[in-house]
Amino acid sequence: MDSIRVWIIEDDPDWLRGLVAYLNKEPDINVVWTASRAEDVRQALLEGKQQTMPADVVLMDIMLEGRPEGVLLAEETAVSTGARVIMLTSMEEKELIFRSFQAGAIDYQIKSDFESLPDAVRSASRSQSPINAVVAERMREEFRRLKQLEREFEAKKLNDLITPSELQLLDLIDQGYTQPQIADKLVVSIRTVKNHVNHILKKLNLTGSREAANKAKEMGLFQKKNDEDSTT
Repeated sequence: MDSIRVWIIEDDPDWLRGLVAYLNKEPDINVVWTASRAEDVRQALLEGKQQTMPADVVLMDIMLEGRPEGVLLAEETAVSTGARVIMLTSMEEKELIFRSFQAGAIDYQIKSDFESLPDAVRSASRSQSPINAVVAERMREEFRRLKQLEREFEAKKLNDLITPSELQLLDLIDQGYTQPQIADKLVVSIRTVKNHVNHILKKLNLTGSREAANKAKEMGLFQKKNDEDSTT
């Protein structure tokens, strides 16, 4: 069975020596190259280090020389080498860890839990690294944030399409008013109500007034309108 070839990028010389010695004790793991500075890694990638000393797995310290250079290097290394990148960190830096996953890392390990590194390396080499619970929760938070932004964008787009009088009409439809009742309430002709409804449906590319009212309600436009009315 071929050994798993590992690169280690770590700026603490004591940690670097310790990790190399610890991993090289494993019969199926071989640390083939190390670096302690971001510029050394970039130069190695530029010179094609992956061809002369290929890596299957890269252990990448998030913080290099006091900066989160490992986050940027994770993407550069993953793209240039095709190796699986595991981030190394001294603490659960949630934001940096999440950014590392966005950049192409597939796992992260706390340095003090170095005893789990051999299994993490093996899992990464088989592309079987389970997503960490901390990262999974951070991703869920990000998806929720993006979903809310998407909803706010859709609401603004809808709000920009329809006029205040059209929104009032949709609000009455949502409350269960019929078109004749709306005409009486607004003191307009039934033809005017029908024209407004048709205009709304055309703008929103919908087929029914109830559907249009439901869409406005789902986007929170009625609540926004009521809040604005209560402040005037």
